[in-house]
Amino acid sequence: MSASATFTGVALIALAIMIDLIVGDPRSIPHPVVLIGRFISAFERLWNRGTVQQRRVSGFLLTIIVVGGVWGISWLALGLLARLHPGLALIAELWLLSTTLAIKGLGDAAHAVVEPLTKGDLPSARKALGMIVGRDTQRLDEAEVTRGTVETVAENTVDGITAPLFFALIGGAPLALAYKAVNTLDSMVGYKNQRYADFGFASAKLDDLANWIPARLTALCLWLAGLLLDVTSILNLRWKGALNGTCRDAPRHPSPNAGWPEAMVARLLGVQLGGTNHYQGVVSRRATLGEPLEVLQVTHITAAVRLMHGAWLLFMVLSVVVITGILFIFKGLL
Repeated sequence: MSASATFTGVALIALAIMIDLIVGDPRSIPHPVVLIGRFISAFERLWNRGTVQQRRVSGFLLTIIVVGGVWGISWLALGLLARLHPGLALIAELWLLSTTLAIKGLGDAAHAVVEPLTKGDLPSARKALGMIVGRDTQRLDEAEVTRGTVETVAENTVDGITAPLFFALIGGAPLALAYKAVNTLDSMVGYKNQRYADFGFASAKLDDLANWIPARLTALCLWLAGLLLDVTSILNLRWKGALNGTCRDAPRHPSPNAGWPEAMVARLLGVQLGGTNHYQGVVSRRATLGEPLEVLQVTHITAAVRLMHGAWLLFMVLSVVVITGILFIFKGLL
């Protein structure tokens, strides 16, 4: 790929970020992830049956069809639009890229919890948290509502922001959309329960693989954001020792990837995440991350959102620096 094409791609991604920050995901416009979800749901009902082996094979085929199909259709569509007019392809890719990001959506979801908590309206805060997590929220106190929100912001910084950016930088909108297909598959069929353990096995494993590098890069960017926010006195964060602490804590998380951003945010804020959750009345105990140096409260949600914004900004800046360096080296070798 030429330098001009590379920087055109970076510019498109930057514009897509701006669109997401301003517009978010309007409900009036069809969203590709919704269409992907409908396809997965339809085929899950048809294919998730039979023996263990049959369900694993069916789940593997569904994963290949969905991920490969999303990449292929988007690549072909952009190619056809480019033949009609290059401007049409650029506009379409810009829109598709913006749909893979959830910067505004994640910030808005966190604010929807912060606002009632600040007013002392715990029932409304529980309800707002219930919109973005799968755990039971009806009886949570302020600290537990805060924990759930901070964990969601930390984990979804990868799924909703840095991982799509990572794949967009590598392969444009088609690869970013393919990642969202992987992520959607995992969120719909990647559960370790009786219904999905076998059928969703391939989807869960592919999601683990796709997020492996982005999760660790995100933890690093969160740490750098924490360092900058602390030295500029915007936030009082505990960045010293956070890297080592995260490397110790993250592997204890049941997910090979989610523990990295969650552990880093916990260390930077000086709080403890993880512990006991309830899902439809069933108790789920997870290893704790970080140390309870501070009692979880609403201000930690705001701090987590600021860390999230700092992390994706640094992720983009460092990506541009790395890409520029690679192109410079490559040009020098020719």
